[in-house]
Amino acid sequence: MQGKTHAMSGDLSAKMRDYLAEVYRLNEHMSERHGYVSTSALADLLDVSAPAVNRMVTKLRDMGLLIHEPYQGIALTADGEKQALLTLRKHRIAEAFLVNVMGFGWHEVYDEAATMASALSNEITQRMVEMAQNPTICPHGEPIPHADGTIATLQDVPLNQATLNVTSVITRILTRERDRLEYLEALQLVPGATLTVIHIAPFNGPMQLKVGEEYRIVGHNLAEIIRVKTD
Repeated sequence: MQGKTHAMSGDLSAKMRDYLAEVYRLNEHMSERHGYVSTSALADLLDVSAPAVNRMVTKLRDMGLLIHEPYQGIALTADGEKQALLTLRKHRIAEAFLVNVMGFGWHEVYDEAATMASALSNEITQRMVEMAQNPTICPHGEPIPHADGTIATLQDVPLNQATLNVTSVITRILTRERDRLEYLEALQLVPGATLTVIHIAPFNGPMQLKVGEEYRIVGHNLAEIIRVKTD
């Protein structure tokens, strides 16, 4: 892009990397991905003020890592997406290490992994991968990006869009809220679990599921954060 400087990875602070990763996650989790996310959604996710987001967006745009279009929002450039995925790689590997090696629950690791990831070298990251038995997904089912800054594509849909009476497999859970993760685990609604949608009440009402040999009722809002694919 003319007039912009392209950042080397060493130029990026931990906060810059976090912003890029969260832009990627916001777009990835939208039901209809079009590349752009709003700055207000980013501010809400990061729990920072709108002016703070705008200042960081300007910096990242000037480094050639973001595009900012009025009335559309912000989107990652190819360089920005690669840096976002490399950041997510370390974060998700740290989550897998904390769960698989250190025995933490999946509801406990998000913040700890974020703190760890900002300080991990590539060598330590690779050693953690080996100790965690070479995971390809994080404990919440999200794919772990490859070391070259690419990622596997998941063909899944929100649970509230699943086909009735067809067996599906939970691929991933999009929340990191501790109480929701604990609740989902208690309901056995975790990545890898199979289920069938038996009934969906009208007007975004609750859904009845069969999970194994048991029945569950989940609300529309909870169903939105559970992604599934046909078995």
